Amino acid sequence: MATNVMHGWALEVDRGPDWVFVRLNPPASSEAAPALADDLWSIVRQHMVDRIVLEMHDVDFLSSHLIGQLVLLHKRLSAGGGIMRLCGLSPSGCDVLRMAGLSPRFPNYANRDDAVRGEVAVKPR
Repeated sequence: MATNVMHGWALEVDRGPDWVFVRLNPPASSEAAPALADDLWSIVRQHMVDRIVLEMHDVDFLSSHLIGQLVLLHKRLSAGGGIMRLCGLSPSGCDVLRMAGLSPRFPNYANRDDAVRGEVAVKPR
């Protein structure tokens, strides 16, 4: 697993067959990463895949900016027939997505294996 530090985010990147897995480790400060979607898009392009699982286990807070970056990346991938899935969201993260009306677009998976298979977790972590 390689770690890339981009705009304060430590992104642990792992490659699987037809998928790239990125564990998001937020920056110490509360500053938003202005180009997180661009950084993640670059990782997808670098690995020449169109499927990504974002491992959100270390993300305690989903800011509106972070949600916007997730939506932007999802739109880019979907436009080309790609897939983006999230796993390991906190209960509060699931609540934020539900309140924003985005939970159907971003269901929470328990782990990367379930995300690849598309098996939705019953309970958030």
